[in-house]
Amino acid sequence: MDFLVSSFAAALRMIGDLSPDVFDAVRTSLSVAAGATVFAALLGVPVGLLVGLSEFPLKRLVVTLLNTLMAVPTVVVGLFVYGFLSRQGPLGVMGLLFTPTAIVIGGTMLAAPIVANYALASVRGADPRIVPTALTLGADRFRAVATLAGEIRFGILAAVIAGFGRVVSEIGVAMMLGGNIRGYTRTMTTAIALETSKGEFAFGMALGIVLMLVALVVNLFLNLLQRR
Repeated sequence: MDFLVSSFAAALRMIGDLSPDVFDAVRTSLSVAAGATVFAALLGVPVGLLVGLSEFPLKRLVVTLLNTLMAVPTVVVGLFVYGFLSRQGPLGVMGLLFTPTAIVIGGTMLAAPIVANYALASVRGADPRIVPTALTLGADRFRAVATLAGEIRFGILAAVIAGFGRVVSEIGVAMMLGGNIRGYTRTMTTAIALETSKGEFAFGMALGIVLMLVALVVNLFLNLLQRR
């Protein structure tokens, strides 16, 4: 018990002193998670709206595929992206492997299905008369869809927040695609795994506290949006 108490105290001191290693890991985690979330929203929200508003023969299959992609393990996504970005892969000449950009690409693939599913659920829960009414009043198709998006804006924002929570807490993609390079691609999750294995339990606990605070803020905000 003394070990846990002393480690916790040391972790709080590191956070309070703004330890450079802790700060770098937090900064990298938040920046790549934010970048991946933006791209996931740009991909996922239109897909969710399109699937929710359209009727086509394979719609049930597409919805099932989106649900399946939400449960894909992060290491599988990392493996897939690694194959494309490695030197032998089709995008190897770009030299993106073991860079923050690679982590953003992997995080986008992780978060996009979540954003799309949340957006799809928001469309299903909206009043089905919104788009037909807007069209009847003279709006074109794009304006009608924009009106619907405005009505379900809290659901869409909840989708984006959920995508961010997925990316910021994952470890498989960051480890495989970023390489855990200190001060460059080391995120909170990869640093926790590495430093704890090296015996630096207090350092890992400091990052764990920060990560839990980030997760708490994200989930509180998400719950608030869901109540709205």
